[in-house]
Amino acid sequence: MFSIVKTRERERARQLRRDEGASIKEIARRVGVSVSSVSTWVRDIELTAEQHAALQLRNVAYNRQMSGTWKQAATRRAQRLVYQADGREASRRGNPLFVAGCMLYWAEGAKHRNTLRFTNSDPEMVRLFVRFVRKCFEIDDDAIRVTCNLFADHIERQREIERFWLEVANLPETCLCKSSVNVYSKYSQKKRRNKLPYGTCRVSVSRTAIVQAIYGAIQEIGGFTREAWLE
Repeated sequence: MFSIVKTRERERARQLRRDEGASIKEIARRVGVSVSSVSTWVRDIELTAEQHAALQLRNVAYNRQMSGTWKQAATRRAQRLVYQADGREASRRGNPLFVAGCMLYWAEGAKHRNTLRFTNSDPEMVRLFVRFVRKCFEIDDDAIRVTCNLFADHIERQREIERFWLEVANLPETCLCKSSVNVYSKYSQKKRRNKLPYGTCRVSVSRTAIVQAIYGAIQEIGGFTREAWLE
C-alpha cells in the first residue's frame, strides 16, 4: 500500500502528465521523486497528438535525433524494396535452380529480415540450397555458415556428423560454427534415439540483399505481396 505522501505524489505526477503533457523527467523534478517512479505511475496515460508535438518542440535534441532515425529507417526500407524488386525480376527469367531455391526457402527457411537461415535434416535439400545460394548470388564460401543441431545420442559421433554436413554442402572447415545439442528431457524416455541419424543442419548467410531478393521472388512467383517481409 502507498503511504499518504506517496499517494499525493502519485496523483500529482498523473495530473501533470494528463493535464500538461509534461515529460517524465520534468514531472520527477517538480514532484521530487525518481524518474522510474514517475514512469511506473503514468505509463497508462495516453498523451494527445498536441502534447506529443509540444514535448518534441521542447526537446530540440530529441527532435533532431528522431528525425535522423526516421530518415535512416526509411532509407533502409527503400533499399530492401529495391532488393525485392531485383528478386522479382530474377524470378521472371525462369531459372529452374533459382525458382527451386526460392520455393525451398519459402517452405523451410526462417523469415528474418537480414539473415538467411535454412534448416533441414535432408542432405539433398541442404546440398541443393547451398548450390542455389552459391550459383544464383555468386557468394564466396566464407560468407556461408553451417551449424549442426545434434541430439544426445549423437555426442560420440559429433565430429563425424559435422564432417558429414560439410561434405554435403561442399564447404571447408572454416564455415563450421559451434554445434548445438538437444539433451533428453526427463519425460522423453529417450524415444528420439536414432530418429535423425545426422541431426539437422542450418545454413546461414548474413546478406540483406540476398534475403530480400528471395522474398521478392517468392511474392512474384506466388502472386501476392507481404509487407511484413519489408519491415
